[in-house]
Amino acid sequence: MTVSTYDLTIRPITGPEELGLFNRLPYVQNSEIGDDLAEGRRRPSWMWVVLDGDRLLARLSWWCRGSDVAPLLLDVLDVDDAADDVDRVEVAEHLLRTASAATLPEGGIPPEYLRFVPADWRRDPRERRAVEDRMAAVERNGGSLLVERLRFEWTPGGAVPRPGDRLRFRPVRDEEEILGLMTRALRGTLDAHDRAELAHRAADEVAAENYADEFARYTTPREWWRVATLPDGEPVGFVLPARNDYHAMIGYIAVLPEHRGNGYIDDILSEGTRVLAEEGVERVRAATDMGNVPMARAFRRAGYATISAVVNMDWRR
Repeated sequence: MTVSTYDLTIRPITGPEELGLFNRLPYVQNSEIGDDLAEGRRRPSWMWVVLDGDRLLARLSWWCRGSDVAPLLLDVLDVDDAADDVDRVEVAEHLLRTASAATLPEGGIPPEYLRFVPADWRRDPRERRAVEDRMAAVERNGGSLLVERLRFEWTPGGAVPRPGDRLRFRPVRDEEEILGLMTRALRGTLDAHDRAELAHRAADEVAAENYADEFARYTTPREWWRVATLPDGEPVGFVLPARNDYHAMIGYIAVLPEHRGNGYIDDILSEGTRVLAEEGVERVRAATDMGNVPMARAFRRAGYATISAVVNMDWRR
């Protein structure tokens, strides 16, 4: 017997007391959801479930930074992959449409969808089906693939990376300087998010929004940020080590266009990693687009291990 979507209950959770219900479906982020809920990064009204009686068939949740008032990302969209008595894509599609209509402002652009997936998810038939089911549900709601990214992690245990002697490093002087460097670094960027924005906006506007939306919000010391220069003081690139609500990270790293191709990225990444390592962090996370092969190779040379991939979909194009 096939269960119809019309026979299912679709609703937000009532509150933290239903966290156990929400977390019945496995996902790498489950261990963080309770803290997110307690600290305002998730709201019960943004966390929806699909129930067949007492059985949890699907769920979704939007996420925001603690200071936000509206959802920033859709980062949980799950369906019971063992449920063979329902059309899983149809259930997830119906959940996303119903929850979005009740939660998101009418006429606005929905928040980007992301999902953490194994780096080799296409090679495992079960993983591939699970990822493609969720992507299909988003596509049926008007979304499309923006980019796939790789996630990396460096942990202490060996020698801390050290930059060579070709470059000098100093703190960022002020906001004007970092905005100028970020604007210059956007020329020829391989980052899909930035390229999508640059298709209809000037580089200085994209840099200013990136800074205001993310980097200006970091609460870790600005003294950690580094500008890499040649011995004569000419800037070559920069790195922004930081910590978010979950872990230490390389928030932004770039080589300026006129200095690319000289291997400076290795020194700049080593300096950013060194800054965080000397703060005694347990791990350093980083990410780059799968298409940014030079950056991915630099992370691996610096001892960063690939821990997963991320599928990003959006509604902007």
